Parts: sequence; C-alpha cells; structure tokens
Amino acid sequence: MARDIHPTALVDPQAELADGVGIGPYAVIGAHVRIGAGTRVGAHCVIEGRTTLGAHNRIYQFASLGAPPQDKKYAGEDTALVIGNGNTIREFVTINTGTVQDTGTTRLGDDNWIMAYVHIAHDCQLGSHLILANAVQLAGHVHLGDWVFLGGLTGVHQFVRVGAHAMTAFQTRLAQDVPPFVTAAGSPAQAQSINAEGLKRRGYSAERIALIKQIYRLLYRKDLTLEAARQQIDALRGELAEADADIALMQDFLASATRGIVR
Repeated sequence: MARDIHPTALVDPQAELADGVGIGPYAVIGAHVRIGAGTRVGAHCVIEGRTTLGAHNRIYQFASLGAPPQDKKYAGEDTALVIGNGNTIREFVTINTGTVQDTGTTRLGDDNWIMAYVHIAHDCQLGSHLILANAVQLAGHVHLGDWVFLGGLTGVHQFVRVGAHAMTAFQTRLAQDVPPFVTAAGSPAQAQSINAEGLKRRGYSAERIALIKQIYRLLYRKDLTLEAARQQIDALRGELAEADADIALMQDFLASATRGIVR
C-alpha cells in the first residue's frame, strides 16, 4: 500500500515510513522517527527525536511526540520514545522521550486510548488497553499497568505506579501507588472499591470478582497492617484456581511498593 503524505508536510528524508503511512497537512516528521504500517498522523503534528511508532496508530491533529524531556538535568542525551500498535492519541497530547537517569525510554504498549490534552512525561512506562481521559497529567517515571483507566484531570506524581485494572475518578490526585483492581478518588486519593464493572467487561467470572473483593477487604477494611493483610491474602491461594494469578499480581505489586499505597 502506498504512503499518503500531504505536500505541505515536512518529512525528513532519513525518517523511516512503512507502507500505508499517512501524514497530514503541515505535519513535521524528524530524521530519527520510524512509523509502522498503516499509522495515520494528523495535521500539524510534530513527531521528533528517536521516536518509534508501531502499526495502525491514529495520531490526531496538533499532537507532539518525542520532544525532549521537561527535566532540567537533561543535557541532550540520546533517549527515546517507543509506542506500540493500534493506539489512538487525540488532539494536543504531549509525550516526551526518556532520560538517562532512568531507562532512557518512554514507552507505551498497544491499543491505548489517550484523550485530548494528556501529558505523558519522560520515562513513563505504560501498558496496553489503557484509557487516559481528557487532561490526565503523568509526571516523570510513572508506571501504569494494563487496563488502567484514569478519569479526566487526574494528576499523577512522579514515580507513582498504578496496578493493572485499577481506576481513578475525575480530578483524582495520586501521590502514592494504586494497587491492582482498586478504584481511587479524591485529593489526595483514597481507595473506594474494586473496579468490578471493568472486570466484568473483561470476562471475569462472578466467583473471581468475589475473591478479588476479599483481597480488597483484607487490604482496606479489616484494620490490618500491610504485612498482616499480605499474609492473609496469600492464604487465599488455592480457593479458586483462576484467581491465583490475581493474588500473585497483587502480592508482587505490594512487595515492590516504594511510595506506599493509597489507603
């Protein structure tokens, strides 16, 4: 399939564009950019730096991808932005490259829905199947697991981690980690419940969701220390075979928490 590059677009001759790539009017594509098959870049977008886009992404007008990190320590090092396949990135989204103080790469997975005015700062590591609603702001080094949903205007402090299937409400302020499956809200954020509706939509059985609710109650409703809650969560292994992976996911997340968790 032929590429479709508007005559007003500025595409550096060194950029690598696969078959079926579309570049809209007045877009600017830098020398070290690689764009996969079927990806469409809207009008007035700027894609620069060592940015790699996979296949079948849709980048809407006025997005900025691959600009240098907003970090005063950055001194022009050769860092990168890597975006997977099938992502939708809406208007005025900004995503920066990484820094040498971390892995050097900002990374997004596949099938993510990134709404208008979202900012994804340097060294963020995002999974797949995420929804980031309008004006979500991620500071540097934030990690988001798969299937995370962040409500509009959620702000996330640097180095915070949000576990898989977790969710935040509108205008949530996160300064601590959000464990997998947990819904958080408020400023500062507090745990509210589990993301049961999201789990249902992903095919989780009623029995599996019930066991995840047990995990939540042990973590948040039994007045247990974090260590005591982890011990009782571990004791649930074997009650439902399909939920053992959920227990392992929670335990691994809690074991590696460095900022504390929302309580």
